Amino acid sequence: MTQISPDSDLGAGPAEPILCSVADGVARLTLNNPRRKNAITLEMAAEIAAFCDRVESDTAIGAVVIDARGSYFCSGADTRDLASSSADPASPEAVQRTSAVYNAFVRIGSLPVPTIAVVVGGAVGAGLNLAMAADIMVVTPDTVLDSGFSARSIHPGGGHISLLGRAMGWSGAIALAACGQSLNGSEAVARGLAYTAVAAEDIPGTVEELTRTAAADPELTRRIMTSARLELGPPAVSWESALEIERGVQMWSMARKGRASWSSRGPSRS
Repeated sequence: MTQISPDSDLGAGPAEPILCSVADGVARLTLNNPRRKNAITLEMAAEIAAFCDRVESDTAIGAVVIDARGSYFCSGADTRDLASSSADPASPEAVQRTSAVYNAFVRIGSLPVPTIAVVVGGAVGAGLNLAMAADIMVVTPDTVLDSGFSARSIHPGGGHISLLGRAMGWSGAIALAACGQSLNGSEAVARGLAYTAVAAEDIPGTVEELTRTAAADPELTRRIMTSARLELGPPAVSWESALEIERGVQMWSMARKGRASWSSRGPSRS
């Protein structure tokens, strides 16, 4: 992964499995393994973690977009790594391999800014975990979201069932994880797994609309996200606790805004 820098497009070479850029307060991570339907390798997992390091430290970033090159978002963990782990799944090496992939997704889900996964084509297994790790999922109506673990005769991993349950509740999680059901993009929106389903040509405009406000004021955005993660969890806190979490931060934002800015005539100018 080429080092990302503010307001630049880091057109990494074709061999780079992860492409990254930052422009106008928005960081973008693009999976670039289209010949294998963007299956996540150990190298890609390490680069996702490095990307998260930069987003956490660069306070000029107010939003993150995660997408993929090619016609399919992510087919899960690389089957070659899965095959190696299956040879001796209790070995430290096998645990390290699976942990590296899943921990990269946890990093995405813990970022201090809103994260938007753009899922075109489909996501399965660990690829669906990556999409669910984001705060907002944008799909097309014909995107296919598939748990995929049981179809391969393996138990879900990476907190898959919890992520499904957080979005869809008990019945939805069981339908996908245990019963092998899948959802298209429109169904995913109806069941709460995705935020919106739009035509492929409308995705750039939808993403720009979602990121505009967050990217314009990264400092406020990061404070809102801190409150959101504390309040919504999981586990969520009580209304009374939420009031206290928000009180001090709202006072900070009001002080920053200043009295004059509330005037319909705007702040006075000298």
